[in-house]
Amino acid sequence: MIALGRATTFSKAQIQVYSPAGEGLLLFSWDQGKIVKFGWTFDERLVVLNEEGVYRLYDLQGDYQQYSLGNEASEMGIIDARIHEHGLVALTSSLTLLEVKGWDGGKPLTLANPGLTQPPHSWAVIPPDLTISRHVEVLLSADATVYSVDNLETTDQRLSRGPFSHLVPSPNGKSLALLTYTHTLWVVSADFQRSLAEFDTSRVISGEGEVRQVEWCGNDAVLVTWDTTAVLVGPFGDTLQYFYTGPTFAVTEIDGVRVIGPDTCDFIQKVPASSVSVFRPGSSSPSAILFDAWENFSRKSSKADESIRNIRPELAAAVDECIDAAGREWEPLWQRRLLSAAKFGKTFLDLYDSTDFVNMGQALKVLNAVRFYEIGIPITYAQYVQVSPAHLINRLTARNLHLLALKMSSCLSLPPSAVLKHWACAKILRSRPSATTSDSGVDDEAVCASIVEKFEKLGGADVSYAEIARKAWEVGRTELATKLLDHEPRASDQVPLLLSMKEDRLALAKAVESGDTDLVYHVLLHLQKRLPLGSFFRLIEEGGARLAPASKLLQVYARQQNREMLRDFYYSDDRRVDSAVLCLEEAEGSLDPSAKITSVKAAQKFFSEDKERAFEAKMMDESARLLTYQQQLEKEADGKIAFFGLSVNETLRTLLINGMAKRADKVRSDFKVPDKRFWYVKLHALTETRDFEALDAFARSRRSPIGYQPFVRHLIRKGHAKEAANYVPRCDANTRADLYVECGEWRMAGKECKERGDKTKMEQLRRSCPNSLIARELEQMAASMK
Repeated sequence: MIALGRATTFSKAQIQVYSPAGEGLLLFSWDQGKIVKFGWTFDERLVVLNEEGVYRLYDLQGDYQQYSLGNEASEMGIIDARIHEHGLVALTSSLTLLEVKGWDGGKPLTLANPGLTQPPHSWAVIPPDLTISRHVEVLLSADATVYSVDNLETTDQRLSRGPFSHLVPSPNGKSLALLTYTHTLWVVSADFQRSLAEFDTSRVISGEGEVRQVEWCGNDAVLVTWDTTAVLVGPFGDTLQYFYTGPTFAVTEIDGVRVIGPDTCDFIQKVPASSVSVFRPGSSSPSAILFDAWENFSRKSSKADESIRNIRPELAAAVDECIDAAGREWEPLWQRRLLSAAKFGKTFLDLYDSTDFVNMGQALKVLNAVRFYEIGIPITYAQYVQVSPAHLINRLTARNLHLLALKMSSCLSLPPSAVLKHWACAKILRSRPSATTSDSGVDDEAVCASIVEKFEKLGGADVSYAEIARKAWEVGRTELATKLLDHEPRASDQVPLLLSMKEDRLALAKAVESGDTDLVYHVLLHLQKRLPLGSFFRLIEEGGARLAPASKLLQVYARQQNREMLRDFYYSDDRRVDSAVLCLEEAEGSLDPSAKITSVKAAQKFFSEDKERAFEAKMMDESARLLTYQQQLEKEADGKIAFFGLSVNETLRTLLINGMAKRADKVRSDFKVPDKRFWYVKLHALTETRDFEALDAFARSRRSPIGYQPFVRHLIRKGHAKEAANYVPRCDANTRADLYVECGEWRMAGKECKERGDKTKMEQLRRSCPNSLIARELEQMAASMK
């Protein structure tokens, strides 16, 4: 393709992209200042650079990415540039060179200073993949010589034939074509060590005016053009002239040169070696003999067998050369004849891989289809191999030739996903709601159905419906986008677009249905940031059972990260019990006494608003009163005794341990502590302080509601067996002997048995006593009972 610029002003321009047949493909509007240069990348993106160092990369769909050469280029300004497939080199107004490697927006590199005092007469770039150093090399024509510049140094080639008005490297980078101001075309090696050819262009009679272009025809010849004349100069000074009715533009290709005139598009190339081998008059090459043998076979001549016998050792090479020659031919007739000759030859081979034959047949079907005048892509086989079939398909889809692109994909066994995606996007752009119906939903339904049907029929399983839906949304077809997203199997592709479309409820529902908790959290957090809090909660609440998992996940997240939001969520959903529980959790984790009391009172308020939670409300009220009283107790103790946060039992115990009996009685009264519990607490407290006198007085103060056996056992457990024995006589008679034993008072146990006349128990004591001394005493007691 060729990009032609049409400037309207210095600040605005339009760039029209044409096919070689002259068909206008794309029109780019440019509003970024004066254009300095444009060219093509290896993947067929158009690069447009302006004088401020801003450049854009346009694809064949018209989308672009914009980058900059940096502040330095913007300040100095760009006066010229050279663009190659994998980068560009820009010449600034200060006559320094900036290189951009690749097309990913990388930082430009400054090459070595060429030391110029004025702009070069001409200059060119040799791409890094064609140089020995694997770095870009810039050739500058200044004065009578040429300077070679790379990223390290500037080398003067010490020439004396300059200056040169044109300086053009060959496609393989091994040769240079230079045109002097004396109209001499000089071809030299890239290192300037060998002079390959010279031609005086002034001898061309029809070459009027200045030379317009110097371009390479492959790597073997140079084309020099004037307004209406083009001269092809061969390696030995031989020439061919071509005449046109108006100005021409020449473009170097890898295997020739393309010349676009006012009414023609010519492609000039060296005759391929395989074609010369087959068709050269008098050729005795194996491929020529094979082709002759096939023609004899077609005429049913016996010479065919003789010819095959003569080239039997070279038959495989002859078949390969016929296949290659078929690819180089433009006429389908000669393609078929050469392939038929190759097919004829391989039947005589026992072991021959037919892959190349099959691939060539498929390639020629594709090439003949795109070369057809209605399509107008006159591409050669070598160019087809270089750009790859996928790029050719992309070029067809950019021109909306979807049917041909699909047939080509099928022929080459390529996935049709890229074509189907572009077709679907183009269909959405072309289709509009019908003028006869006021409801655009009918049209959207039909478009969606046709897209889905086409994908299912042609195997578009790899196409993302989300990408097509995004295109529909971008052109204002929101309902169509939603319908297309229903067919997207990957929720991770569905949900982001639904969020962009502000289909919040549907996005959350799809995320929940996917079972991906990370995706659900992504939607929830996105909605939380974008929506007012009330609307966010309402969306979840109105979702019902369908969005219940999202509600639970939100609670889990908020409990860990944002408890204030969780409180608001419970309040908006009228969940009083959950709000109360949340307040209690906050109270538990709070270190500030006042905040803890406030949280407990808030919990009491939430519980009181639920008729079924009267008990919990009462407990919260008592808890708040207890905390308040504990706070007061700590103030009275000057903070020396810790009360806050203790239970009622622990509060009583602490008061009794610290001799604050009256306060303990008040707590007992205020919180209606049962007698039994109070007696247990006081028993434990007095035992802990070893205040056995107070304990005895307490036991005698009134009849114990818990009995006296707990006194005995608790004192024994705490290691006070002697004091415990004092309470045994107050216990039930039938337990006294055993309690004395637990206290270690065996003699008292024996006396108790003697008083009760329990001989059986006495005998048990005698058998289980710890030593013989006690045993004899027990025997004496038992004997006195007779």
